[in-house]
Amino acid sequence: MPMSLPEAQREFAAGVAYLNTATYGLPPRAAHEALLASERDRAAGLLEPAALDGAVTRSREAFGRLIGLPAERIAVASQASYFVGLVATWLPAGSTVLVADGDFTSLLFPFLARPELHVRSVPLEEIADAVDGGVDLVAVSAVQSADGRVAAMDDVIGAARAHGARVLLDATQAVGWLPVPADRVDWLVCGGYKWLLGPRGTCFLAGTEEALAELPPVGAGWYAGADVWDSIYGAPLRLAADARRLDLSPAWQCWVGLAPAVELLAEVGVPAIHDHDVALARRFQEGLGLPPGDSAIVSLDVPDGTAELLRANGVVASVRAGRLRCSFHLSTTEADVDKAVDLLSSAVAP
Repeated sequence: MPMSLPEAQREFAAGVAYLNTATYGLPPRAAHEALLASERDRAAGLLEPAALDGAVTRSREAFGRLIGLPAERIAVASQASYFVGLVATWLPAGSTVLVADGDFTSLLFPFLARPELHVRSVPLEEIADAVDGGVDLVAVSAVQSADGRVAAMDDVIGAARAHGARVLLDATQAVGWLPVPADRVDWLVCGGYKWLLGPRGTCFLAGTEEALAELPPVGAGWYAGADVWDSIYGAPLRLAADARRLDLSPAWQCWVGLAPAVELLAEVGVPAIHDHDVALARRFQEGLGLPPGDSAIVSLDVPDGTAELLRANGVVASVRAGRLRCSFHLSTTEADVDKAVDLLSSAVAP
């Protein structure tokens, strides 16, 4: 049975108006309790590592439901830059990578760290038009971390396909509230600790069978084995035949805290969450006299010290690229938005 928005919202227990999911997501009650229980087991000497694999499997499958891909085409690790680094390592010397100005550095640095690659950076709004026959890979975030701008993903994919370029989509600021074209990009990477509401130390890579098979398993360890618990000693190499060959050994308890969270999102459904999140962002924008947008993240200029003023009064947001960044997700209510609007209206008043 699908879960309703009101039912899902009862799973959150923040004591503040939390407008900071773009930094880290709040755990639903079941996820929080599962993580604490796991740590209590560790302290008592009762943690069973093999049993924790179930949380990784559940997370992988629930993430697949969110993006519309089978679990066999999803790998797991701890950080996005590892997966981006696999793509950077795969590219031949002399390849050209097209990126967006000011994108998140975990998407940029793995390419910039290889001086034999040519990295071209253009404004986000121009990235589709900048794709030409000389571009080998377009690497872009679906939603910009700094200000919430949403990439024209259909245009970017269309341009890349027309010119024979591959596409790497960083969906860390998107999956969980925004539908993404996971079935039409070569690779999609997504950290689990923001809009997926999990602990830090969880990340996914999804893609086409062909594109995943081409990536070098340079971080392969025992967890990438065909039979995980039969792959912990000795040669020969015996990696999984699917995306699991790219897995890194999981930080188990992080996945224990992620699985119930992603399952909750999948039960509510991305369309309902998208409508909820964007409606709250627009309520916020309307309250401050800003034009309506299409993102769950709103960035605005405010006087120095505004974020600290908000926090002192029970509203949590962040500052990125010199601007206040407010993000609205499943745990956010209209009352949270109105409280922030009232405080900001006073803070920026002449």
